[in-house]
Amino acid sequence: MNKSQLIKSIVDALAENLSVLEKAARASHFEATHESSKAESKYDTRGLEAAYLAGGQARVAKEIIDAIKIYEGLVVRDFKPSEPIDLGALVELKTDGIGSVYFIGPKSGGLEVQVGKKEVVVITPQSPLGENLMGKKRGDRWSAKIGGLTVKYEISSVK
Repeated sequence: MNKSQLIKSIVDALAENLSVLEKAARASHFEATHESSKAESKYDTRGLEAAYLAGGQARVAKEIIDAIKIYEGLVVRDFKPSEPIDLGALVELKTDGIGSVYFIGPKSGGLEVQVGKKEVVVITPQSPLGENLMGKKRGDRWSAKIGGLTVKYEISSVK
């Protein structure tokens, strides 16, 4: 899998999320400032709630813009089989024999992107799985208890 194409897919997905969020923020701002949102009594908080929502959406939009800038400036590199997993690694992981692909990114953990026929999930080093993967190498295996179940992990490849 081409990492440059993966980064482009991540940026495209973030830009799409930003576009949707900006539309929602405009609608929230309109609701907050529209004449019909003026309080009719001291218990009427529609306008205030819409203003809080618009403010929260603006903060999330800034986070997405920051993430796009970080990904656009991210230097991609390929990892040798003997190298430990670090930021920028593309990891194929088998969990109880089922394969998944993860990209260790600096931001936007949980974002899922489609690259060709593969789905890639972005995780950060701060996430529980990301933290567990950092420093490990291809072929490493470990088990973890999750919700009372023991889950077996194996790193199939690191790129």
